[in-house]
Amino acid sequence: MPPRRAVTGRSREPRQRFAEELRLLRTGSGASLRQLGERLGWDWSLFGEMEKGETLGGPEVVQALDQHYGTPGLLLALWEVALGDKTQFKEQYRRYMGLEAEAVSLSHFGVSVLPGLFQTQDYATELLAAGGFSGDDLTQQVEARLGRQALLEGAGAPRFRTILSETALRTALRDGQAWRAQLEYVAELATWPNVVVHVLPFSAGLHGLDSTDLSFLRQPDGRTVAYTENAYRGDLIEENGPVERLHRAYDEIRDMALSPAESRKFILDLLEATPCNPST
Repeated sequence: MPPRRAVTGRSREPRQRFAEELRLLRTGSGASLRQLGERLGWDWSLFGEMEKGETLGGPEVVQALDQHYGTPGLLLALWEVALGDKTQFKEQYRRYMGLEAEAVSLSHFGVSVLPGLFQTQDYATELLAAGGFSGDDLTQQVEARLGRQALLEGAGAPRFRTILSETALRTALRDGQAWRAQLEYVAELATWPNVVVHVLPFSAGLHGLDSTDLSFLRQPDGRTVAYTENAYRGDLIEENGPVERLHRAYDEIRDMALSPAESRKFILDLLEATPCNPST
């Protein structure tokens, strides 16, 4: 395996620096893209796209490359720097939004907050303000989020399935009336013909997605892409292997969740126990 190289003397643009290192490591090893794909078990075209800077790949494939090339931690560190580039994050999120608009079905798991497609104006405002938005930026972000909700309406609306953790349903807004309105909206959406709501109760215990919000977008051509998100960043995942692994984790959580009928009753029981007084 080629020795680990110093990170100096290369491109200073994070995305290009990562792509350059991948290309140099592979050509230095004498392997073709197809041979690399066969050895690591990923589609060789993914490595070509990564070497051209068209995609960053996911952490699993980057860790596999680090192990393959004998460069423990180098590629993963470069990947994290490239992923943290603000321009790339914005590009990735814009691409996610485009894929969401084209999706024929969507699946979601909310570990701590309700999905954007379910949020009332009060909920979106408080959540985005907590994330650092203010003034005109906050107004624009809330309007954009609420505008996306039209995706679920109309004759051609895609099917949307969400699994909501009990945490997401018990983390209330400061205003009691606003929180009641939010729960009422979730209960209403659960009756829509194209919407399926599951609740994952505390009693389900630990699971493989206990720190990750996750969405799957099935595209008209049959492929599925995934999007994972936490408080600090979001990752768009398009490679078949990682998407399939995330889907297995999602299916396991779905098996532990309440049925749609039980879930709506759970939400209505929460609503009944929620005080009407805004100051409570």
